[in-house]
Amino acid sequence: MPAVKRRYSKEEIARRGSALYDEKVRPLFEPSHNDQFAVIDIETGEFEVDANELDACHRLRARFPKAQPWLVRIGSRYVRRFGFMPRNART
Repeated sequence: MPAVKRRYSKEEIARRGSALYDEKVRPLFEPSHNDQFAVIDIETGEFEVDANELDACHRLRARFPKAQPWLVRIGSRYVRRFGFMPRNART
C-alpha cells in the first residue's frame, strides 16, 4: 500500500483526531474496549477498532485509500509508553 502524503500539520491532525475520538469513539468503546486501538480518518470521521493497530490501519486504508489517520489507544492518553519500569512492577 503506497504512502499517502500528509495534508495537514501534526497539530491539526492531533486536534481533529482528538475531537473525533471524544465525539464518536469514546462514547461507544470506553471502557469495554480499553487498550485496543482506534484509527480515525480525520477527514471523514470514519474509524476502525482492533486489538492490533496495524490491522485497524489496514482496514481503514482499504476502505479509504487516501485517509488521513489518527491513531489512539482506547482508554489511554498514550499509544505507546516508553520509560523506566521498576523491577518489582514487571510481570
